[in-house]
Amino acid sequence: MTQMPSNSELLRVFGRIGLMSFGGPAAQIGLMHHELVNRTGWLKEKEFLGALSFCMLLPGPEAMQLATFCGWKLRGTCGGVIAGSLFVLPGAALIFLLVAGYATYGDLPLVASAFLGVKAAVVAIIAQAFLGLSRKVLIIKTNTVVSILSFATLYTAVLPFPAVIILAAGLGFALSGQDATPDTSQAETHIPNPWRQTASAVVFWGLLWMTPVIFAVSAGGFLKDVALFFSQLAVVTFGGAYAVLAYMVQAVVQDFGWLNTDQMMDALGLAETTPGPLILVTQFVATLAGQLQGGVNLALTAGLLALWCTFTPCFLWIFAGAPHVSRILSNPRLSAALTLISAAVLGVIANLSLWFTINLLFAETTPSAFGTLPVPTSFDPIAGTLTAAAIITMLKLRLPLLGVLALSASAAMTIGLL
Repeated sequence: MTQMPSNSELLRVFGRIGLMSFGGPAAQIGLMHHELVNRTGWLKEKEFLGALSFCMLLPGPEAMQLATFCGWKLRGTCGGVIAGSLFVLPGAALIFLLVAGYATYGDLPLVASAFLGVKAAVVAIIAQAFLGLSRKVLIIKTNTVVSILSFATLYTAVLPFPAVIILAAGLGFALSGQDATPDTSQAETHIPNPWRQTASAVVFWGLLWMTPVIFAVSAGGFLKDVALFFSQLAVVTFGGAYAVLAYMVQAVVQDFGWLNTDQMMDALGLAETTPGPLILVTQFVATLAGQLQGGVNLALTAGLLALWCTFTPCFLWIFAGAPHVSRILSNPRLSAALTLISAAVLGVIANLSLWFTINLLFAETTPSAFGTLPVPTSFDPIAGTLTAAAIITMLKLRLPLLGVLALSASAAMTIGLL
């Protein structure tokens, strides 16, 4: 039987997880596995892996949702709120401080040089994410074809990100076949009145999510756009933060004009330095955009609104779906849909990686029918050298993420001083 910790124990353990959760989803999931399965023994291995599989089916940051589900498993809804909130809050507090520093000092020459190194490290980080996922996904020809088509349609702007994800899920669901045999290996856990629990969660968390959105929409202007845009992202962010960044970049830079390309790249680099989910970059973007448009008060309001619209839906998905986890995981058609979503996400990450690389290495680009193309004569040799060095230290020397960021920023600052 699963050991039930007290709320104070839950606060202590998930508080430690929230403060130590650097390094992206893989490192964060590994940390939770160590704390919840190996060290405390609160969850069994099979329970943890089942929880992870369920969270991968959902839109949003899988590591944060895994923490929420594990908290729910141990102490019900209260435990889920404790675990999910503590996973996000340390990083969110740091993001506000980083935005304040960036807005104040970001234009100084030495700081600008450091951010060139941070951007080079970001290219290496995204390349690592791409390679890691490709080893898991590109195991059959169908997945490879879907990944290539996903990349091509996004880079040439034939289809938007949500359409690519929906089409990939539908194709996987259809290809799985009507006669797919359910997986009975998932142990069924009896949950009393599961549909009543689901209905209650949908009503409560749905209203909680929508209340600030309604006020923002009624206010109009910038806050309306923030509320609607980040609420939309919360529904389509299958595959984690890297998957949605390309879509967010296009909307923030080209559609809304809140930030420029360099500011978006800096936002991602700084978000990588904080604990918690990388999707906290949404808070950074909204806060910085608010600062640029209306000062400190608008910045804080926009940042809090983006946080709310990013993470409140995560609690909704978890608490609505948790009573049905065994049934969901035994459905082979959902599993097939998830597989092709992962393949499409690989193409999305490739698109993001190429976009970042071109905008970092070349001062000028030109649009074409095949997407954005670089102007060869505008190549930046310093950015190229820093990017190559970051890729070597990340992929070959296997230095930790924060170490690569620090080394790359230091190297860029040294070059700037020289």
